[in-house]
Amino acid sequence: MSSNEMKVLIFSLNQESYAVNIMEVERILGYEVPTLIPDVPDFIKGVINYETGILPIIDLKKKFSLIDVTSHDKEKDSKIIVTNDTENKFGILVDNVYEVKDIKTTSIEKNQAVSSGVSGSYIEGLIKLDNKIVILLDLSRVLTEEESESIF
Repeated sequence: MSSNEMKVLIFSLNQESYAVNIMEVERILGYEVPTLIPDVPDFIKGVINYETGILPIIDLKKKFSLIDVTSHDKEKDSKIIVTNDTENKFGILVDNVYEVKDIKTTSIEKNQAVSSGVSGSYIEGLIKLDNKIVILLDLSRVLTEEESESIF
């Protein structure tokens, strides 16, 4: 892979396509019902057992203030993407995971004028891919410093 290419993991939220750099992903898990924790931000779905510790699960739909258009019956089909962060590892709940794809960095549009309801601070860019737009997220910026402190 050349320096002008990157691998991204493409997934969906509310029937929209999103992507993250594959280097930010440790693993993809099937859905597991999280244990609810009191007094955490409302976008924290709960926690699950993960390897030797506890993994907080973030509901990106709530975090990004997206109206949930999927049926709760489909929650069992959801996936959890585990971040590849050694200090503050967390999982993100997504509707579905589609593929890992090589993209040219030149296909990433840095103009964040259109953000599909997601704060521009989380968006690394927009990818033009197969006649559709895929929102490229930066997982390291999904949580603010204050949110990280309250969770970890």
